[in-house]
Amino acid sequence: MTITYVTAGPEGGEPNAFGTKIREDVHIPKAPPPPIQRGSTITNLGSLRQINKQLNVSCAVFFLFVYGGMDFAHSAGWNQTLNTTATQVFKCSWFIGVLAGAAVASLAMTFLPKLPFYVLGGIMQLIGSIIFTCAPFHYDCLLAARYVAGAGIGLITVPFLIHSAEVASNNYRGVSGSMEQCGLALGIAIQVIYDTQWVDDKEASVNEVHGIIGIVFSLLGLGMTALSIESPIFHLRRNQEEKARECHQKLLGSFNHSADQEFEEVQLYVVESQKRTFFQELWSSVVPFIKVLLYRGFVAFSFSLPLSESLIKSALFTEGYISCWPVTVWGLVRLLGALVAQGFLDKMGRKLISLVGLLCMAILMLCMAVSYADPANVLVTYYMNQVWKLGVAFQAFAGLFVCSSSVYLGEAFPMKVKPFLVGYVIGFEQTVHIINIVGYNRGSETFFYHYYLSVGIILFVGVIFFGIVIPETKKITLREANKRFQRLHNIRLF
Repeated sequence: MTITYVTAGPEGGEPNAFGTKIREDVHIPKAPPPPIQRGSTITNLGSLRQINKQLNVSCAVFFLFVYGGMDFAHSAGWNQTLNTTATQVFKCSWFIGVLAGAAVASLAMTFLPKLPFYVLGGIMQLIGSIIFTCAPFHYDCLLAARYVAGAGIGLITVPFLIHSAEVASNNYRGVSGSMEQCGLALGIAIQVIYDTQWVDDKEASVNEVHGIIGIVFSLLGLGMTALSIESPIFHLRRNQEEKARECHQKLLGSFNHSADQEFEEVQLYVVESQKRTFFQELWSSVVPFIKVLLYRGFVAFSFSLPLSESLIKSALFTEGYISCWPVTVWGLVRLLGALVAQGFLDKMGRKLISLVGLLCMAILMLCMAVSYADPANVLVTYYMNQVWKLGVAFQAFAGLFVCSSSVYLGEAFPMKVKPFLVGYVIGFEQTVHIINIVGYNRGSETFFYHYYLSVGIILFVGVIFFGIVIPETKKITLREANKRFQRLHNIRLF
């Protein structure tokens, strides 16, 4: 490239307006590119490493929740090739175990760190999966395995929902908390697909496969728990500031210039709570408790025994066999919806995407009620085709809705009462599941119509109610989120 060079020398070239001459025979090499700013690159890599550390506990518990999702689906109708009779007690056993485990965890969390709960819960799940593998045809053993594995999930769920909110920064609390529902959704997908595709005349029975998959995920989860970091709040409550700073430094790292400021926020969160008595915090939690109790209760309607039985019967009638593609798609779309919601919880926010999911769930459930309005429609191919198509769409939007419930449970309550109230809400959710199982009337010709109509109306009313009272909590501190939940109304969507 030729570069013009300005000089006052006598060599050739025409003088310009300033009396200087322009030389065009001098070539100056192109300037080298600016040096790479290694500091910013290292900072970005460091930030990614710290985000991974904040999500370590979520990734560990994710694997444990996968096996929990398999047991969940197993209780909700996806036991088509079960080698023993799936009695009502058998279907309810896992939910009873979760309820008991959540109750124990909520009481013991006040004086124990989170890691023992994850390890004990993972071991209990491992025991349950081993029993399924070793005694696939023994009803009493399988029943005991479900109680044990359910109690393990209960021990894990309550600490995780609190822990994930405390160790994740404000920008990643949604991703962290939603790992619970994503893990359950993956477990549901695995159970639904292999339960309908596996043939029992193969070398292993369906129960053995259930146990083997459970062993793999339980071992993965137990191994990952070694990477989890305790919450700084746990140590600050015990006046162990040095340990709290050490945990906080591990979570945020030296690359985060606002680490000190964020630690001060954590300290302020603890100090404000310690200034209040237990009963003061309990009283201030009445409004948040009602909101979150109903919100999490709606999650139990997103995947239930009636929904599973409706899809199975409609698919069998229209396709002729259970291992058809509608069932496979039905098992996968909930996971897809949950992953989409997880990606938007910290960007778009929790409230809008959840209300959209809940509104679509209500509309789809009312449409299914219309298909069942006439008992004779169960023998009409057109209506049964509509039922399974609506059921598939329902699960996709259910995935959008359920993820925010895990995040809200970690944000809604003050510090002192949080374990007890989260444990109660989880217990209430299991109770709704048990009611769905006990209330299911297989012989009634109008059961599905009445069920879908009543639940659809409840969900539609819930859209209006939650649109008014549930707050948007993206990118704010736990302290600010708790204050928003204490307000009677939070109409803003963003």
